[in-house]
Amino acid sequence: MTKGDDWAERARRALVRTIAEEVIETENWLGKRALDPRVMEAMAKVPRHEFVAGAQRLFAYENRPLPIGHGQTISQPYMVAVMTDLSAAGPGTRVLEVGTGCGYQAAVLGELGARVTSVELVPELAEGAARRLERLGYDRVDVHQGDGARGWPPDAPYEAIVVTAAAFARVPPALLDQLAPGGRLVIPIEHGGARRGLFRFGPEQELLVITKDAEGRTSERGILPVAFVPLLEGKGRPRGH
Repeated sequence: MTKGDDWAERARRALVRTIAEEVIETENWLGKRALDPRVMEAMAKVPRHEFVAGAQRLFAYENRPLPIGHGQTISQPYMVAVMTDLSAAGPGTRVLEVGTGCGYQAAVLGELGARVTSVELVPELAEGAARRLERLGYDRVDVHQGDGARGWPPDAPYEAIVVTAAAFARVPPALLDQLAPGGRLVIPIEHGGARRGLFRFGPEQELLVITKDAEGRTSERGILPVAFVPLLEGKGRPRGH
């Protein structure tokens, strides 16, 4: 192990401790005091500094989102861990990720042994994430460029769907259609609020978990207030704008 590798490993372990502390602080929302140990171990293995560029690498192991260009961010590690935990992904789970970004969330899912189909609207981000994930050895992740709100029908149905941007007012119907019976869809939903540029922030966004039963009926559970960039569709405009 090189000196650089040693630094990164120690930084990840410290980050995992920070995430664990924040989970305890948000117990009332999450309904638990600890996340799945497998999720925490995956967070301790994925080299977050490889998913950001330039000066942002100095902040890679801080528990906050960071810009990755094109108006997008790499999500806060706490939120990545929570959404991964809520997805209940594990070895062999077929997962659809909507919003590849830099590929960090997909890498965490891949570290759990899930088979991940990830869709990114912005071509430059999709291409960069695909190269990065391949270089880092995440061969269970397939990245596609396209409108993630339409899902990715060729690999459907999915036992878990993780959406890393906020949909406006409703869940895209295609994602519900592609969710397998017994599956779980984890998605931030925007209920309204003041706009700042392309971003809408504040308690008007809520993280939901949607489950589908054997008859195809869905039910949802609100988890906690969140702040995500908007889900872009089609020509790159947020839904509802």
